[in-house]
Amino acid sequence: MELSTRLIHENNVKDPSGAVMSPLVLSTTFERGEDGISYPGSYFYSRYDNPNRHALEAKLAGMEGGSSCVSFSSGLAAATAVFQSLRTGDHLLLADDAYFSIRAILDTLFSGFGLSYTLVDMTNPAAVQQAFLPSTKLVWMETPSNPLLKVTDLAAITQLAREHGCVTVADNTWATPFYTRPFEYGVDIVLHSTTKYMGGHSDILGGALVFREENERSTFIRSCQRLGGAVPSPYDCWLLCRSLATFAARMPLHSRNAIALANYLEHHPKIERVLYPGLPSHPQYTTAARQMKGGFGGMLSVQVKGDRDAVFRLTRSLQLFAHATSLGGVESLVEHRKSIEGEQSLTPDNLLRISVGIEDSNDLIADFEQALAAV
Repeated sequence: MELSTRLIHENNVKDPSGAVMSPLVLSTTFERGEDGISYPGSYFYSRYDNPNRHALEAKLAGMEGGSSCVSFSSGLAAATAVFQSLRTGDHLLLADDAYFSIRAILDTLFSGFGLSYTLVDMTNPAAVQQAFLPSTKLVWMETPSNPLLKVTDLAAITQLAREHGCVTVADNTWATPFYTRPFEYGVDIVLHSTTKYMGGHSDILGGALVFREENERSTFIRSCQRLGGAVPSPYDCWLLCRSLATFAARMPLHSRNAIALANYLEHHPKIERVLYPGLPSHPQYTTAARQMKGGFGGMLSVQVKGDRDAVFRLTRSLQLFAHATSLGGVESLVEHRKSIEGEQSLTPDNLLRISVGIEDSNDLIADFEQALAAV
């Protein structure tokens, strides 16, 4: 069956009443069997598992083509669990423009645990090759990256990591398995902030790790989830499963609108640069065209001509695009990234990150047209 069919019909919680829609199971505890030991329903306490979480993890694993999935209360909780699976003295390679909170986790939460990392341009395999140390154990990729939309050649970097005996993680939040399936390129673990396109409506916080195969690391990370307790609530899991039913319908609209807006902005005299992997002008367009199947996603960034004041005049003038953090919802958002990342950020001060929603593309273009006229 195709993805759209599977997301609607597979791995659903069944209700004895025959209800068509999956029930929400809010119970934190489950009854033992008559022998006093067994659990006939396979659940005993909701921190360990829950019918709605079990259904969500099965759906996410199926979407990526993985063997299993472990879900979390946020994308950063999922990332933290990966770092918890490392040992004192281990070294990591991170993309030089990886999501800024990934570095914040390592610098703040793991500063006393003996982990170290090197920032490297993941679009340059030669630079990656030179960055490996004898202690390197993990390579962290993000494609497209946030917010510069660099596209990593997953097959090339994964091959290098394999030669050095390293585990690979790919953050697939922006591309989603609708456009990129990292396991096809040899990646070991796929990360998602399910808050974004999986949720799709800006009303759920969640994260997930999908594993290519079951092994000691996946078992340990499952223990991190259950013993650490950073689990999604049954309601969030239920909402995510409901949202996934429309995932295959939403994603083409995001991509179609994004490329239309990117093409318009690339030729606007008040825009300095447009970063979108679907444009031939993108530095990694060839890689994106090979690796991203059927489209290029709903995210783009633009650099506005002028200073920060000009950027904020633009955001204030937009009427359909809300100036807000996050991405992947049905509504269009725009955000000045440097002001959220802090002064230490390397993101250009004139850059706006744009999450293109599923509104009519002509209306979105018209909104930018009138806003740019005010700059």
